[in-house]
Amino acid sequence: MKRFTLVRGLAAALVVLSAAGATIVFDQASAAPTKGNPALGKPLFMKNCIVCHKADGSGGVKLTGNPTPNFRDPKTWADPKRATDDYFRDCITNGKIKSGMVAWGKSGQIKPPDIENLIAYIKTFKPKK
Repeated sequence: MKRFTLVRGLAAALVVLSAAGATIVFDQASAAPTKGNPALGKPLFMKNCIVCHKADGSGGVKLTGNPTPNFRDPKTWADPKRATDDYFRDCITNGKIKSGMVAWGKSGQIKPPDIENLIAYIKTFKPKK
C-alpha cells in the first residue's frame, strides 16, 4: 500500500511540475545517454540545423563568436566537455546566445524525444576510428 501511495505522489508531483514547466523534469533526467533514433533525427537536422551546421555536418558558419562546430572533425569529438549527450542536449534545449545557437527545446519547436533523435543523428557524423 505504501508503494502505491508513493507512486501516486510521484505522479502527482510530475503533473504539477509539468504544469509549471516540463523542462524541469527533462533537465533532471538528462544524465542518461541518448536513446534516440538517428533515422528520426535526420529530417529534424535537415529542417532546423543545416543553415548553420551544413547538411554534411561540417559546420564552420560564423554567426557570432566562434564558427559552428565541424561534427566530422575528430577534434570536435575529442573535447570531453562538448562531446557528450548532456552538452548537445543543453545546446539544443537552451541554446547558446553568444554563439547564436537557437534554444529549440525552450521555444517548443523541438520536443524532448526529438532532441534525443537529433543527438543520435549528430553522432552519425563522428568519424570512425
